[in-house]
Amino acid sequence: GIVSGTRRGTSPPGRDTETMAVVINAGRLDFDRKLDFTKLKDACDGELTMFDDDSPTPETIAERASGHAVVVSKEVPVDVNLLPDTVKLICEAGTGYNNIDLAAARARGITVCNVPSYSTDAVAHLVITFVLNFSATIVPQHVALAKGDRSLFTSSLGTTPHFELTGKTIGLVGGTGAIGAKVAEIARVLGMNVLVWSRSARTEPGKWEARANLKDLLAESDFVSVHCPLNDTTRGLIDADAIACMKPTAYVINTARGPVINETDLVNSLRAGAIAGAGLDVQEVEPPVEGSPLYDLENVMLTPHVGWKRLETRQRLMDLVADNVAAYKAGAPVNVVN
Repeated sequence: GIVSGTRRGTSPPGRDTETMAVVINAGRLDFDRKLDFTKLKDACDGELTMFDDDSPTPETIAERASGHAVVVSKEVPVDVNLLPDTVKLICEAGTGYNNIDLAAARARGITVCNVPSYSTDAVAHLVITFVLNFSATIVPQHVALAKGDRSLFTSSLGTTPHFELTGKTIGLVGGTGAIGAKVAEIARVLGMNVLVWSRSARTEPGKWEARANLKDLLAESDFVSVHCPLNDTTRGLIDADAIACMKPTAYVINTARGPVINETDLVNSLRAGAIAGAGLDVQEVEPPVEGSPLYDLENVMLTPHVGWKRLETRQRLMDLVADNVAAYKAGAPVNVVN
């Protein structure tokens, strides 16, 4: 298994710092030891250091970055001001980069890049998985069986929602990017109507209808799927007022970033039956704190940020990280976000 703080693949001493990279929390990426890092090692001229824990502190990250030009991180806060002067590139192994202070990096001459499109299919498939599960009551049936309750086999489903998706509407909040477009594509195959809202959304015939007002999208949708990045304008975007616009039979799905939904407002709404349920692959705090009501609410499907964790998805991610490093070394950095 993976041991916290273990270093593997240590670079040989005495080599040019500019060719060295460190993956500061490889345990979050290679938790099953099935990833092939060959392409990344090659991009670093064979010099790659990896630490096998999951969530190191900013201070530990700074220590691990010592002597390295490239820092590869996955969904952990990086304090740019603590990093040694050797660091020239931070490569976030993922799409979101809200854990990195871009202005501070820019001030220190550190390039920051991300990997914007590695998990498109996997995350879109997870959204549709939530939709399919809600419509066919898969989770309540499984929970009943796990408790030894087999009554559903000898009686009806009662009032449990159980419905076809054909003709239902899915609303994509900020869903004009690659993942939203893939969700829209699959939803249309299932016979669903697709709405989208964002500041730049435009109706595209055969793809989706845009709504100029978020509340209109919320009111019309049977499923609301969150796809916007986390920033000052989207934090708490789905709050009590927004949820109040939704149908009581509707479901909200979040595979983007947890804080886009005001979790307290969501929990209160779910307890009150204001909406039918929620599918949450991301949460305000990951993992949710001990005692979080999200663990126990029967109308919540909770997953531990697994959207990007399929094996093929993670391998694609690391290969694209390698491309980012190689492009930077060649003097033509790509996917730069600062």
